[in-house]
Amino acid sequence: MTAQHMNIEISERLFHFKQPAGTSRGIYTTRRSYMITLKDANGMILGMGECAPLPDLSCDAMPPAEYMEQLRRFCNMLQSTGEIPYDEMRGYPSMLFGIETAVRQWQRNGSAALYDTPFSRGEQGITINGLIWMGTFEEMYQRIEEKLQKGFHCVKLKIGAIDWQREIELVSFIRQHFDSKQIELRVDANGGFAPEVALERLEQLADYDIHSIEQPIRQKQWEQMAELCRKSPIPIALDEELIGINNTEAKEQLLDTICPQYIILKPSLHGGMQGCREWIEMARQRGIGSWITSALESNVGLNAVAHFAAHVYGESLNMPQGLGTGQLFTDNIPMPLQLCGDKLWCLPTFYTADTQHGGQMMFSSIRGKRFYSFCVK
Repeated sequence: MTAQHMNIEISERLFHFKQPAGTSRGIYTTRRSYMITLKDANGMILGMGECAPLPDLSCDAMPPAEYMEQLRRFCNMLQSTGEIPYDEMRGYPSMLFGIETAVRQWQRNGSAALYDTPFSRGEQGITINGLIWMGTFEEMYQRIEEKLQKGFHCVKLKIGAIDWQREIELVSFIRQHFDSKQIELRVDANGGFAPEVALERLEQLADYDIHSIEQPIRQKQWEQMAELCRKSPIPIALDEELIGINNTEAKEQLLDTICPQYIILKPSLHGGMQGCREWIEMARQRGIGSWITSALESNVGLNAVAHFAAHVYGESLNMPQGLGTGQLFTDNIPMPLQLCGDKLWCLPTFYTADTQHGGQMMFSSIRGKRFYSFCVK
């Protein structure tokens, strides 16, 4: 079946967080996504993708009616030409990612496994970091303990939201109980430091053996960020800085000017799969590391991000990724994903499977359309 013979449907979906999600841009209780569904002439679903822009952050965030209109235009172009209009979609990463996901699934005959990898075959899990949401000192303290008890070996702590000294106490708490061999500690400032105090704070954090810090100062301050990357005792990773940098020349200029130690890529924000491939290759050529992160998508988007990460990194997939757990929403969409310890696994099919993985037995089953699974050590 060619693209011209597919039916493309777009629907709006509002997901509800199990608990309010504190971010640098406020607290989310709901998450709006736009689902692209590809069907054949008989109405059979052969592909589904999620377009999930983040308000006040995505370069293609816009009012719902306007977003739907623009997305429909791109879907019509796909249907009429049989090809994704990559050049025209460079400035619309969340839309591009959703279309790429749906088309890739269609090319795989409807399989949720977008690529053939050890991850998609259930042979290898993807290690992820445990995310500590912003909150009060007491809330964040409790969340750290919960992640450590669940077996996470890499923890990402969002900072810059409460009193700086209290945040340092949180970091100190972790290091008092676990050294860097036991827990890899990442911090994310979300641009929360003023340039004049950033280096001093990085030097304070360096006492606690931090793996890296994301976006210490706000984006679009290239000169100050470049200076921090030269002087910082902690490796710096760029995240928000990459948003809206969509053409090849601008990407090269950013990397060559700032020279970060890492870049962190979210397909929904940083150019879809195609754009992230560009970023990763350019970073590799410059000796810059990278990892991939989800961006509060539902399981449809998370599944696509996970399979893309396993595909694009291949055998070098040895650094904890920033993928979600698939447990954010009360009304999520079932996908063959399973969190076991600090690894995200893909169950190749929705039938009962008993598989031994690194000393852990994973049991899974499907009852009707609902997915149940659990892990036993």
